[in-house]
Amino acid sequence: LAGTAGSSGSADGTGTAATFNQPYDGTVDNGNLYVTDFGNHLIRKIVISSGVVTTLAGTGSSGSADGTGTAASFYSPGGITSDGTNLFVAGINNHIIRKIVISSGVVTTFAGTGSTGSSDGTGTAASFNFPFGITNDGTNLFVVDASNHLIRKIVISSGVVTTFAGTGSRGSADGTGTAASFNYPQGITNDGTNLFVADVGNHLIRKIVISSGVVTTIAGTGSAGNADGTGTAASFNAPPGITNDGTNLFVADRANKIIRKIVISSGVVTTFAGTGSAGSADGTGTAASFNYPQSITHDGTSLFVMDLSNHTIRKID
Repeated sequence: LAGTAGSSGSADGTGTAATFNQPYDGTVDNGNLYVTDFGNHLIRKIVISSGVVTTLAGTGSSGSADGTGTAASFYSPGGITSDGTNLFVAGINNHIIRKIVISSGVVTTFAGTGSTGSSDGTGTAASFNFPFGITNDGTNLFVVDASNHLIRKIVISSGVVTTFAGTGSRGSADGTGTAASFNYPQGITNDGTNLFVADVGNHLIRKIVISSGVVTTIAGTGSAGNADGTGTAASFNAPPGITNDGTNLFVADRANKIIRKIVISSGVVTTFAGTGSAGSADGTGTAASFNYPQSITHDGTSLFVMDLSNHTIRKID
């Protein structure tokens, strides 16, 4: 869809004439795909129908300055989500959550002190430790606080940050809320009822019931591998990206260089796209190739993959 395969850069343009530097995550809103351009410290906008790429926010140099559009700065932006009015961005190396008003491009710091920590609190009184992934259910943001091994919750209306799940220590225990444990989780998605977390260090896909905080393992053996199968008989290799269409989960299985599909109702895991070898070939399903796919999102019709080491955005119909 966009980006010059194998070449990094920061040029705006149409489709493959535009360049990115390690595109990290994306979210779709009103026909546009918004991408966190990790290596360029930018937020990019892609009009899906035309492939036109522009820079929405960021100076292109690392920083944490609030401001409007290209006057604001980011430092290795990671996860991104939209509530229809605003974008929320996980600032990985700033340890903060940023808010961007879509209509104006105004960037503010929504939560986080800017220093590592795990304190709950309101807005900039709370602290994070390398927040990677982010999703929202319209009322709350849910943040994957990777180096704290936690899932944090932020009430959008008030900015109140609480710890939703995780002990704060590395582990793979199922349980309720802070009795469960994770190991460097990165990606997160929700279907309105459940959160689904890509638990990278455990090579697992975890499920959290939003109403109760109950955490279970829905897929993965817990060891690195590349086996299709059902539930905990299937294996992944450091999967950081995840999205859902209400029926299926789609996982960016980064180290395997493939996209996996999980039927939510049954837990059946199959390989959806990718040869399993590094490449940038377009094609159908397992005839196409990726180079460390980092994350994945969808617009109800197509999937969009942030193909990190190819510096491209790929589309799967």
